[in-house]
This record gives sequence, structure tokens and C-alpha cells, in this order.
Amino acid sequence: MGTPVEKLKRGSKILINNEPYEFIEINFVKPGKGQALYKSKLRNLLKGGILDRTYRSGESLDEADVHRNDGAYSYRDGDNFYFLDNDTFEQYGLPATLVGDQMTFLMEGAAVQLLFFNGQLISMTPPQQVIMGVTYTEPAAKGDTATNVSKGATLECGAEVQVPAFIKQGDKVKIDVESGAYLERVTS
Repeated sequence: MGTPVEKLKRGSKILINNEPYEFIEINFVKPGKGQALYKSKLRNLLKGGILDRTYRSGESLDEADVHRNDGAYSYRDGDNFYFLDNDTFEQYGLPATLVGDQMTFLMEGAAVQLLFFNGQLISMTPPQQVIMGVTYTEPAAKGDTATNVSKGATLECGAEVQVPAFIKQGDKVKIDVESGAYLERVTS
């Protein structure tokens, strides 16, 4: 038996045509006449598409068998990235086409969130920020004292980012994984 739509909220996961969807919005609407409605936006957890749906009050929906576990990035083998589930110590692979852009700032052993559907790994969420060492950057030019001057730097993961002029080779920097933007120098 399904779960009444009234008990579902943002973040709840349901099945539509045997595929898992997550509510990204769910709004209660009471028209002047008639039955109350729930207008919602759902994200397909397998394909990423967005779906608009309206449900009537009292309607039942089947919840999806979806759960998250803490994990770690293990290694890359050809077109697949492999992750270790920290609870079961099992290895799971995801194709590079599914996670490629998210892997730019991850090194082996990096903590990630793993998302499972019916026991199968379907996606990985990287940390919001990482701390990386700068392996190469040009020295700051003499007289470059403006605070908004930036230069290119290569990080230990091989990615290139823009950093302020005062950053030098060997410094550690905090990077926003989603945007690839420099956040701050880390001293420790």
C-alpha cells in the first residue's frame, strides 16, 4: 500500500513508472471549489529530468527504496569510477559519463555521499568544498598589489583554477567543488 500524498514532503522519494523520483517542490493548493491539490516538481534520480505533477488529496504514492550512505572515492578504471561504501566495505562503480564533471577535484580517499536505489548505486555527491595543495603557479609580479589580481594555478589533482596573486606553490587552498572557484588559503 502506498503513502498518502499528504505525508510526503520535499526530499521524499517515490516511484513513477518503476523509476525513482525525488520531490524538489510540493505545494498545497486549495481551490475555491473541489478537492485540495498538491502541485509538485520531481527530479528523476536516474536520468536527472524534471517532472511537474499534480496529485489529489488522499491519493497514495509508492515510496522508492532509496537510501544514502557515506562512502569514499577509490579509483578510476577506464570509463568507470569506483567508490567504497563505508558501511558494507563493498566497491561500486559508476560510469564516467554519469559522474565525470563531479570528479574534477576528487582525489583517492575523498569522502562522498552514495545514493542507492534497490541496492544499486545510482549516483554520487561530492563534498561541497575540498582543500588542495598548489603544485604550480607563477610567482607574483613585483608591484602587483591590487587585491583583485588573479593568476592560474595547478592543483595536486591536476585541475587548473584561478587564485589570488599572493598564492604561491606549496600553499593549500579551499575550492568550491561545484563551481571550481577559489574560496580561501588554508593555513595549518
